Amino acid sequence: MPPGRLPENILYFARALRAAGLPVGPGAVLDAVAAVTAAPFTTRADFRAVLQAVFVKRREQIAVFDGVFAVFWRRRGFLEQLMGAMSPKAPPKSEHRPKAAAGASRVADALYGRRPGAADPQPSLDLDARFSVSAEEVLRAKDFAQMSAEEIAAATAAIRALRMPRDVRRLRRLAPDARGTRLDPRRSFRRSLRGGGDAIDLARRSPVERPPPVVAICDISGSVADYTRVFLHFLHALSARRRVSAFLFGTRLTDVSRVLRHRDVDDALSAVSAAVPDWSGGTRIAASLHLFNRHWLRRVGAGAATVILFTDGLEREATGELEGEMRRLQRSCRRLIWVNPLLRFDGFEARASGIRTMLPFVDEFRPIHNLRAVGELCAALGAAGSAAADPKRWLATPEGPST
Repeated sequence: MPPGRLPENILYFARALRAAGLPVGPGAVLDAVAAVTAAPFTTRADFRAVLQAVFVKRREQIAVFDGVFAVFWRRRGFLEQLMGAMSPKAPPKSEHRPKAAAGASRVADALYGRRPGAADPQPSLDLDARFSVSAEEVLRAKDFAQMSAEEIAAATAAIRALRMPRDVRRLRRLAPDARGTRLDPRRSFRRSLRGGGDAIDLARRSPVERPPPVVAICDISGSVADYTRVFLHFLHALSARRRVSAFLFGTRLTDVSRVLRHRDVDDALSAVSAAVPDWSGGTRIAASLHLFNRHWLRRVGAGAATVILFTDGLEREATGELEGEMRRLQRSCRRLIWVNPLLRFDGFEARASGIRTMLPFVDEFRPIHNLRAVGELCAALGAAGSAAADPKRWLATPEGPST
């Protein structure tokens, strides 16, 4: 057993990780204590590596783990005392404040969350500056990767409450309609036989109107995994109003359309996670689009569907295969909308070869990093494209959109 109160502090650290969203149980705590005992550490980096090997199970959990580790062990000062080292000095203040890392809000909630009966904290200047904006507007503009666990729950609830588009298209198929403008001779003659043919009760019909189906092809690589989870909530809400076919791809293509139709959204997303073996892995955009175009394009009726392509476009090898698959996909669908989480950056530039290869074949190019972007995408599904989403703006110059 390690000396001092180290096991107790590892237990508190595990509780902080669990509060920040990591699935840490009692077994992991015992494994962490045993690992620290079996692998004596002499530096802070060694101690962190031992705990990370036990508590972190997925790549996207590393950012949250690092934030909790840095704040927890520096604040308590126990690790430095145990190793006989002095705590590092705080870095000097800088006028430029970098953007918070992904998961920073969940770390702050886990370590500094208020307890019942605690005194009200003193408001900082940053909080005072936000008092002039409503909480709803702050939530709509906040990046999904910077949200706390409570804000993620509020965001998914807001997505379920969105007014889904009522876009419909007229089919060639005709259906019985008492107020229709077209006569139905066959049904009219059948009705006349009931009265011996003396009177003919005219039957009418009209064209069928249905909302166009939606086909979503979503990237699940590590760089966009946080945004994919929230986007799946949007697809689940959309599936209640129209037919949605969903495919996830990283290093392979997986059809999750059936499991996403569960009535309960939590059950649906749990089934999706279980059905996808390559979550937060690499990205093979060209190979995945090739599989979709070859095996699924005709099955899902993409010719009349609106296709939503969710990816950052960072293909490892932007070859002619990617261009050919994008051209085939565009020609085989009603509309092709590309939503890219990288558009959350103000200085985004369409310089990557994969992005510049894909842009000429999409009808709209949109962000998907916050609630406002999700609402705009929802409205775009029921209306024509806007000039702000025109991909030609990004192809005008290598540096970005033209003004």
